[in-house]
Amino acid sequence: MAITYTWTIPNCEREIATGGIKIIHWRCTGVDGDHSSSNYGTANLTFDSTDADFVAYEDVTQETAQGWVWEHISQSDVEALIASEIEKQKNPTEGTGVPWE
Repeated sequence: MAITYTWTIPNCEREIATGGIKIIHWRCTGVDGDHSSSNYGTANLTFDSTDADFVAYEDVTQETAQGWVWEHISQSDVEALIASEIEKQKNPTEGTGVPWE
């Protein structure tokens, strides 16, 4: 079965005076059948509210925010890390517990 990845933006931190987003919180979750793993992080942004390409908070879409995140982190690296964690779940090499139960 193939891993399905879902990227979400659960929160953004902004400068109220300008409406510029300073920090984007992101999460990527991978699911493969009964196995799943996720990774959470932040992307620190810099903005110039006088720039012609400036997008104010109220005009930012999830797709725009996700694009900004991918400018700061590697989508493929995050998904590869999640895939590795799922593979470890499917084929464990270590275990925990006690042998007498």
